[in-house]
Amino acid sequence: MGCGRVGATLARSLSDGGYDVAVIDMDATSFRRLGSSFEGKTVTGMGFDRGVLVAAGIRQAYAFAAVSSGDNSNILAARVARETFGVEHVAARIYDPRRAAVYQRLGIPTVATVRWTADQIIHRLLPQGSVPAFTDPSGKVVLAEVPVSSGWVGKPIPEVERLAETRVAFLTRLGDGLVPTPSTVLQDGDFVHVAALAADLTRLERTFAAMPPTE
Repeated sequence: MGCGRVGATLARSLSDGGYDVAVIDMDATSFRRLGSSFEGKTVTGMGFDRGVLVAAGIRQAYAFAAVSSGDNSNILAARVARETFGVEHVAARIYDPRRAAVYQRLGIPTVATVRWTADQIIHRLLPQGSVPAFTDPSGKVVLAEVPVSSGWVGKPIPEVERLAETRVAFLTRLGDGLVPTPSTVLQDGDFVHVAALAADLTRLERTFAAMPPTE
């Protein structure tokens, strides 16, 4: 939802990556930002209107991003997508950082700024794709946020580390950083940041995207 600079950048990036994309905006002229090469669907209307969402294909959607120019519209649309249509992967753009913690408690990841927003929202929506925040000078070791499936929720961090064969450096919980202790349990909505070899990231992505290994 939203075909401003962020929405258009996000839609083109996903479309270029081979994903089927539908874009919703109240102003039909905004779709010009998508360019002539965009092969996705465009729907004119309010992105939190259920009829508009259905017309855009929300019932078949794997993910939904709310990136219009209004915080309230974005969070409302994201909640409708998740709570009414059961879309598991949602993300919303936010302009007022003071509201971020509130939205995080609702289970809606929030991000800000244009290029960074598009990159981060893609990361929140797609099933795999770690985001390295730090790489050592040799390029061998990274600190990266890795998407974790819901099957890992409820497991103590030491067990997560053992099953995934990695080191959890810290968590982001409700917008705040958290250094885990042996008693820390992974909660729904946590973002997991691992310290790992760059060459091991693909394996970690696949491991965390699946159910935890059985012993």
